[in-house]
Amino acid sequence: MIALIDYGMGNLGSVEKALVKVGCEVRVTADAGVIREAAGVVLPGVGAFDDCMINLKAAGVIPAIEAAVAADKPFLGICLGLQVLFESSEEGKLPGLGLLPGKVVRFRHDLKVPQIGWNQIAVRQDCPQLRGIADGSWVYFVHSFYPEPADETLTATVTNYGYDFVSAVRRGNLFASQWHPEKSAAVGLHVLENFRHLVEAAQ
Repeated sequence: MIALIDYGMGNLGSVEKALVKVGCEVRVTADAGVIREAAGVVLPGVGAFDDCMINLKAAGVIPAIEAAVAADKPFLGICLGLQVLFESSEEGKLPGLGLLPGKVVRFRHDLKVPQIGWNQIAVRQDCPQLRGIADGSWVYFVHSFYPEPADETLTATVTNYGYDFVSAVRRGNLFASQWHPEKSAAVGLHVLENFRHLVEAAQ
Protein backbone atom coordinates (compact mmCIF):
# COMPACT_ATOMS: atom_id res chain seq x y z
CA MET A 1 0.00 0.00 0.00
CA ILE A 2 1.20 3.50 -0.92
CA ALA A 3 0.20 6.42 1.28
CA LEU A 4 -0.71 9.54 -0.71
CA ILE A 5 -0.52 12.31 1.88
CA ASP A 6 -3.57 14.58 2.02
CA TYR A 7 -2.80 17.79 3.90
CA GLY A 8 -5.29 20.00 2.11
CA MET A 9 -2.99 21.07 -0.74
CA GLY A 10 -2.18 19.36 -4.02
CA ASN A 11 -3.81 17.70 -6.99
CA LEU A 12 -4.56 14.47 -5.19
CA GLY A 13 -7.07 13.23 -7.73
CA SER A 14 -4.74 13.25 -10.71
CA VAL A 15 -1.84 11.80 -8.69
CA GLU A 16 -4.02 9.01 -7.31
CA LYS A 17 -5.42 8.23 -10.76
CA ALA A 18 -1.92 8.01 -12.28
CA LEU A 19 -0.63 5.75 -9.50
CA VAL A 20 -3.62 3.43 -9.83
CA LYS A 21 -3.10 3.32 -13.60
CA VAL A 22 0.40 1.86 -13.13
CA GLY A 23 -0.90 -0.76 -10.71
CA CYS A 24 -0.40 0.83 -7.30
CA GLU A 25 -2.65 0.27 -4.32
CA VAL A 26 -3.17 3.81 -3.06
CA ARG A 27 -4.62 5.18 0.15
CA VAL A 28 -5.23 8.93 0.35
CA THR A 29 -4.62 9.78 3.99
CA ALA A 30 -3.74 12.37 6.62
CA ASP A 31 -3.30 9.65 9.25
CA ALA A 32 0.29 9.44 10.53
CA GLY A 33 -0.25 5.80 11.51
CA VAL A 34 -1.23 4.86 7.97
CA ILE A 35 1.80 6.69 6.59
CA ARG A 36 4.09 4.80 8.99
CA GLU A 37 2.61 1.46 7.95
CA ALA A 38 2.68 2.17 4.21
CA ALA A 39 5.23 0.46 1.97
CA GLY A 40 5.74 3.72 0.06
CA VAL A 41 4.90 7.40 0.56
CA VAL A 42 3.95 10.15 -1.91
CA LEU A 43 4.01 13.82 -0.90
CA PRO A 44 2.34 15.96 -3.60
CA GLY A 45 1.76 19.67 -3.44
CA VAL A 46 0.51 22.76 -5.24
CA GLY A 47 0.52 26.20 -3.62
CA ALA A 48 2.66 28.27 -1.27
CA PHE A 49 5.58 27.00 0.81
CA ASP A 50 4.51 28.42 4.20
CA ASP A 51 0.92 27.25 3.77
CA CYS A 52 2.23 23.78 3.05
CA MET A 53 4.39 23.68 6.19
CA ILE A 54 1.51 24.99 8.32
CA ASN A 55 -0.86 22.34 6.92
CA LEU A 56 1.65 19.52 7.34
CA LYS A 57 2.18 20.48 10.97
CA ALA A 58 -1.56 20.84 11.61
CA ALA A 59 -2.18 17.41 10.08
CA GLY A 60 0.40 15.89 12.41
CA VAL A 61 2.18 14.03 9.63
CA ILE A 62 5.67 15.55 9.82
CA PRO A 63 7.09 12.89 12.20
CA ALA A 64 5.77 10.15 9.91
CA ILE A 65 7.37 11.81 6.87
CA GLU A 66 10.66 12.14 8.76
CA ALA A 67 10.51 8.49 9.79
CA ALA A 68 9.83 7.34 6.23
CA VAL A 69 12.80 9.26 4.86
CA ALA A 70 15.09 8.17 7.72
CA ALA A 71 14.17 4.53 7.06
CA ASP A 72 14.89 4.96 3.32
CA LYS A 73 11.31 3.91 2.54
CA PRO A 74 10.39 4.49 -1.13
CA PHE A 75 9.35 8.15 -1.13
CA LEU A 76 8.15 10.38 -3.95
CA GLY A 77 7.88 14.16 -3.65
CA ILE A 78 6.11 16.16 -6.36
CA CYS A 79 6.48 19.93 -7.02
CA LEU A 80 5.83 21.65 -3.68
CA GLY A 81 6.28 18.21 -2.14
CA LEU A 82 9.88 18.44 -3.34
CA GLN A 83 10.46 21.99 -2.14
CA VAL A 84 9.43 21.43 1.47
CA LEU A 85 12.00 18.63 1.80
CA PHE A 86 14.69 21.33 1.82
CA GLU A 87 15.74 23.66 4.62
CA SER A 88 14.17 26.91 3.41
CA SER A 89 12.53 28.70 0.49
CA GLU A 90 12.69 32.24 -0.83
CA GLU A 91 8.92 32.01 -1.17
CA GLY A 92 8.28 31.80 2.55
CA LYS A 93 9.55 32.62 6.02
CA LEU A 94 9.02 29.28 7.72
CA PRO A 95 11.72 26.59 7.72
CA GLY A 96 11.18 23.54 5.56
CA LEU A 97 11.42 19.96 6.72
CA GLY A 98 15.20 20.06 6.36
CA LEU A 99 15.38 16.45 5.20
CA LEU A 100 17.63 17.49 2.32
CA PRO A 101 20.40 20.11 2.57
CA GLY A 102 19.89 23.28 0.58
CA LYS A 103 17.29 25.88 -0.25
CA VAL A 104 14.57 26.70 -2.76
CA VAL A 105 15.00 29.82 -4.89
CA ARG A 106 12.98 31.82 -7.41
CA PHE A 107 13.86 32.09 -11.08
CA ARG A 108 16.14 35.04 -11.78
CA HIS A 109 15.64 35.90 -15.43
CA ASP A 110 13.26 37.75 -17.74
CA LEU A 111 11.39 34.70 -19.02
CA LYS A 112 7.77 34.18 -18.04
CA VAL A 113 7.37 33.02 -14.45
CA PRO A 114 5.85 30.67 -13.49
CA GLN A 115 7.20 28.24 -16.04
CA ILE A 116 4.08 26.45 -17.27
CA GLY A 117 4.20 23.66 -19.80
CA TRP A 118 6.49 21.05 -21.28
CA ASN A 119 10.26 21.12 -20.99
CA GLN A 120 13.09 18.63 -21.23
CA ILE A 121 15.10 16.88 -18.55
CA ALA A 122 18.77 15.99 -18.71
CA VAL A 123 19.38 12.88 -16.62
CA ARG A 124 22.24 13.27 -14.15
CA GLN A 125 21.87 10.07 -12.09
CA ASP A 126 21.75 6.43 -13.02
CA CYS A 127 19.02 5.57 -10.54
CA PRO A 128 16.10 3.12 -10.41
CA GLN A 129 13.52 5.90 -10.32
CA LEU A 130 14.64 7.02 -13.80
CA ARG A 131 15.28 3.58 -15.29
CA GLY A 132 14.14 3.59 -18.91
CA ILE A 133 13.81 7.40 -19.04
CA ALA A 134 15.74 8.81 -21.98
CA ASP A 135 17.94 11.86 -21.66
CA GLY A 136 16.02 14.78 -23.16
CA SER A 137 12.57 13.42 -22.27
CA TRP A 138 9.75 15.95 -22.08
CA VAL A 139 7.88 16.48 -18.80
CA TYR A 140 5.31 18.97 -17.49
CA PHE A 141 6.11 21.91 -15.18
CA VAL A 142 4.11 24.50 -13.25
CA HIS A 143 6.42 26.45 -10.93
CA SER A 144 8.23 29.66 -10.06
CA PHE A 145 10.76 28.15 -7.66
CA TYR A 146 13.28 25.31 -7.82
CA PRO A 147 15.75 23.62 -5.44
CA GLU A 148 19.41 24.44 -4.99
CA PRO A 149 20.79 21.38 -3.20
CA ALA A 150 23.82 21.95 -1.00
CA ASP A 151 24.97 18.46 -2.00
CA GLU A 152 25.48 18.22 -5.78
CA THR A 153 25.22 14.43 -5.67
CA LEU A 154 21.49 14.80 -4.98
CA THR A 155 20.86 16.09 -8.51
CA ALA A 156 18.84 13.59 -10.55
CA THR A 157 17.70 15.75 -13.47
CA VAL A 158 18.50 19.21 -14.78
CA THR A 159 16.32 21.41 -16.99
CA ASN A 160 17.07 24.60 -18.91
CA TYR A 161 14.70 27.52 -18.53
CA GLY A 162 16.79 30.62 -19.08
CA TYR A 163 19.60 28.66 -17.44
CA ASP A 164 20.10 25.17 -16.08
CA PHE A 165 18.34 24.37 -12.80
CA VAL A 166 17.90 21.22 -10.74
CA SER A 167 14.53 19.72 -11.66
CA ALA A 168 14.67 16.47 -9.66
CA VAL A 169 16.67 15.11 -6.74
CA ARG A 170 17.37 11.63 -5.47
CA ARG A 171 18.96 10.04 -2.42
CA GLY A 172 18.53 6.30 -2.03
CA ASN A 173 14.82 5.46 -2.23
CA LEU A 174 13.84 9.14 -2.02
CA PHE A 175 13.05 10.79 -5.34
CA ALA A 176 11.44 14.19 -5.76
CA SER A 177 10.70 16.11 -8.94
CA GLN A 178 9.85 19.73 -9.60
CA TRP A 179 7.97 18.45 -12.64
CA HIS A 180 4.68 16.58 -12.39
CA PRO A 181 4.89 12.86 -13.28
CA GLU A 182 1.10 12.59 -13.15
CA LYS A 183 0.86 15.22 -15.95
CA SER A 184 3.83 14.03 -18.00
CA ALA A 185 2.13 11.42 -20.18
CA ALA A 186 4.06 8.19 -20.87
CA VAL A 187 7.31 9.47 -19.35
CA GLY A 188 5.60 10.36 -16.08
CA LEU A 189 3.74 7.06 -15.91
CA HIS A 190 7.01 5.23 -16.44
CA VAL A 191 8.55 7.09 -13.47
CA LEU A 192 5.53 6.15 -11.34
CA GLU A 193 5.85 2.54 -12.47
CA ASN A 194 9.52 2.60 -11.42
CA PHE A 195 8.35 3.88 -8.04
CA ARG A 196 5.91 0.95 -7.78
CA HIS A 197 8.72 -1.49 -8.47
CA LEU A 198 10.78 0.07 -5.68
CA VAL A 199 7.85 -0.27 -3.28
CA GLU A 200 7.33 -3.91 -4.24
CA ALA A 201 11.05 -4.67 -3.82
CA ALA A 202 11.11 -3.06 -0.37
CA GLN A 203 8.34 -5.25 1.03
